[in-house]
Amino acid sequence: MPSFDAASRLTFDELKARLDDIFYLDISTGRSYERLLDALVLLARPKQEFALHWGKVAARTDVEIGYLVIQLAPEALRAMAPMQAERWVIAALDAYDGQGMRAAVASLRDIAAGTRAGAALRLDGIEARLAHFVKGLSGRPLQIAAAAGGEGAWTDTATLHLPAQIEAADAIDRYKALAALLWAQMRHGSFGAGVDAALAAYGEPARAAAWLALLEAVRLAARLARDLPGLAAALAELLAAMPPQLDAARAALARPQASVADSLAWLPRLMDGAPPADAPFGPLRLQLALQVRAERIAQDKLVLRRAVAGLIAALGKPGGAETAVAVAIAPGTGELRIDGEVVALPPEGRAAAQSLIDDLGEIPPECMTPAGPSAWTPTAREGAGPTAAATAPADAVYDEWDYRRRAYRRRWCHLYWRDLPPGDAAYVADVRRRYAVPIRQIRRRFEALRGEDRVLKRQPDGTEIDLDALVAAIADRRGGADHDERLFARRSRDERSLAAMFVVDMSGSTKGWVNDAEREALVMLCEALEMLGDRYAIWGFSGWTRTRCELYRIKDFADCYDEGVERRIAAIEAKDYTRMGPPLRHLTQLLLREPAKHRLLVTLSDGRPDDFGDEYRGQYGVEDTRQALIEARRAGVRSYCVTIDRHGADYLKHMYGPASYTVLADVSKLPLRIADIYRKLTS
Repeated sequence: MPSFDAASRLTFDELKARLDDIFYLDISTGRSYERLLDALVLLARPKQEFALHWGKVAARTDVEIGYLVIQLAPEALRAMAPMQAERWVIAALDAYDGQGMRAAVASLRDIAAGTRAGAALRLDGIEARLAHFVKGLSGRPLQIAAAAGGEGAWTDTATLHLPAQIEAADAIDRYKALAALLWAQMRHGSFGAGVDAALAAYGEPARAAAWLALLEAVRLAARLARDLPGLAAALAELLAAMPPQLDAARAALARPQASVADSLAWLPRLMDGAPPADAPFGPLRLQLALQVRAERIAQDKLVLRRAVAGLIAALGKPGGAETAVAVAIAPGTGELRIDGEVVALPPEGRAAAQSLIDDLGEIPPECMTPAGPSAWTPTAREGAGPTAAATAPADAVYDEWDYRRRAYRRRWCHLYWRDLPPGDAAYVADVRRRYAVPIRQIRRRFEALRGEDRVLKRQPDGTEIDLDALVAAIADRRGGADHDERLFARRSRDERSLAAMFVVDMSGSTKGWVNDAEREALVMLCEALEMLGDRYAIWGFSGWTRTRCELYRIKDFADCYDEGVERRIAAIEAKDYTRMGPPLRHLTQLLLREPAKHRLLVTLSDGRPDDFGDEYRGQYGVEDTRQALIEARRAGVRSYCVTIDRHGADYLKHMYGPASYTVLADVSKLPLRIADIYRKLTS
């Protein structure tokens, strides 16, 4: 909200006009503006604006809640800062969403509790942001979960369990510091060899594990403060909350060369006392961590072997023991040398290699000598199979962004998915016949995208002589120096690493020409993509209110472009409404599971987000869709929209960003344009 001079407070008549605008004279029987006007007229202008703004936001959920927000706002603003008061209102609206009117009223009236909660930052509000921070530390994704009530922070090496909320002005920094310390437990030896045996030697291993967690926090905080000075202040705050028994150990554990062995050496001096119940860290759960760590190491080995086997096959090598593979992993890179040729690991292989180095200190030799050239087969644990969505539970619940609250409505939208039933078996053949000439043209254009041969010079063998290397070798030999024997050149074709998700609007407004154009466009696109070899999936979406958002599988990444897919394309038809946020969130998650360097999410739609009733249509739906696309972009997914809405430019730039959408004035052009748009996006 804009700032206002305290002296420029709104007058009685101005306040009444603003209240008219909020409530539309829809105050319940027995209510009037009198009490609201009396409460507002003497407030300073910023507080008047706060009460009116949040009253209007709340009134869109329920008029009685809006009335109560304005009535109690003066008292709330006397007890808490404006930011705390915002959270007080949002907490009441969340209570209304989940438990109804009575819970919302109780939440608003308990201003004392609001004062305490208003200063708290909830983990679920920054979970996604924190996950990106942790991935930046570790190089691989780690799960974030709320620790059980009263527990300190702990990790099983796959999930970071953090407090459900932190009450502090610097709560975000404290969350980052706690997460970094848990990551450091994995990275710097807290779960190393011999630690479990050392704890088992004590008569009370649970007490020993609790004290060791606190000693390790002291050691690792000192190390992180050196490596990540931006977290030094938050780490110091955490150390200030540590029990005084640890003070004597701080100097020894802060040494750069300190290890978990130093923490174990200090442990006997603390075993006479009990660790504090409110310690910021829970005990090291060593057995659980070692079990999860072993499972993750096995998983990382499989992923790395898959990557190495794929590279060996791509280079035309026979594989097996006769293929010498030397690995060199540097921070942010992943390089292999296969028969003297340097190649780069794909992102998933690089992350697995770095994870193995973090866990084991080295790459296990068996990962570098895959047994034979056979294709790697993913296990069920890795979420592989015909389609992840098809084997998942029948529904999911997603948050929805409410721009008026500036917060998510938790577990608000119910999403269901199913296979689209088969349609006319002759439809795709008919489209191929009618568009035979354009399909041939598109195929030729796409064939050019396959990539040109790249000349690899200074190879130990190859089909061509590397003249530069030969000249240098002759000069070295005449000069009496040893010469390089890598005198050959070989051509290698760059492989595309891309996964594309096409999302088709199946709302009722697409009925007729639009629906026909969507189906024809998908046929032409599939014909071209089969030539190109990119991994792609197609899903349709529709729905009716937040309680029934629907996804329809047309083609998943693991599906072949066969008769089943063709008949599902033929079955695409107009259904209900266009609540875009939940489908985009779910399909982004499916897309992120694909092992590709680049991920693209393309939406085919005929208009702006919409749903039954007035709430989702308009700015609310645009803002929720925009937030879903922001979430996708933060996760590494590029989004693009193709629409035939002539007014699309009015809102698509805000939703997708500039240069991330195309508006077609003529729906008949969609089949020809979609393949061309994809070609430009992936060139």
